[in-house]
Amino acid sequence: MSSKKDRLIAIRNIIREYAVENQEELLNLLKSKGFEVTQATLSRDMKQLKIIKSPDVEGNYIYTLSKENNYANIPDQEKTREQTPYGFATIEFSGQLAVMKTRPGYASAIASDIDAKAQHEIMGTIAGDDTILIIPREGITRKEIIDVLSGFIQIK
Repeated sequence: MSSKKDRLIAIRNIIREYAVENQEELLNLLKSKGFEVTQATLSRDMKQLKIIKSPDVEGNYIYTLSKENNYANIPDQEKTREQTPYGFATIEFSGQLAVMKTRPGYASAIASDIDAKAQHEIMGTIAGDDTILIIPREGITRKEIIDVLSGFIQIK
C-alpha cells in the first residue's frame, strides 16, 4: 500500500469521507490506513490533487477536491467513481439559497427529482445545463437540505 498511486487514491477517499480541517489530521488518517508519509510528501500530493479548503454546511473550512482536480495518476475505475452515476458534483450555500453543480446535461433531470422527492423542504428549483438553484422553504436549515438530498443523491 505504499505506491504513490495508492496513496493519492487514499488521500482523495479520506477527503471525501471525513471533514479534514488540517494537514496534521490528514496525516494521522493516512497513517491509520497504513501509509507512512512525511509532511512534505503530503503537501506535494495535495498540490498534485489540487485539494483546496472550502466551507462546509456549518461554515467550517475543510479540505475538498477542486473542480479542476487532476486525475492523471488515478486509474480509470477511480475516475468513474468520482463522477457519481447520478451526476452530482458540488453544493454550496449563500444565505438560505443553495447552488448545486452537476455534470453537464444532468441539472434538469436532477432538479426534477429534487422537486418530486423533496417537496416538504424545497419550494422549487431552477436548472440550467450544469447548475441548479435550490430554493428551500421558510425555516429549513442547510443541514435539513443536505439530509433530504442525501436520501436520493450521493452527497459527500
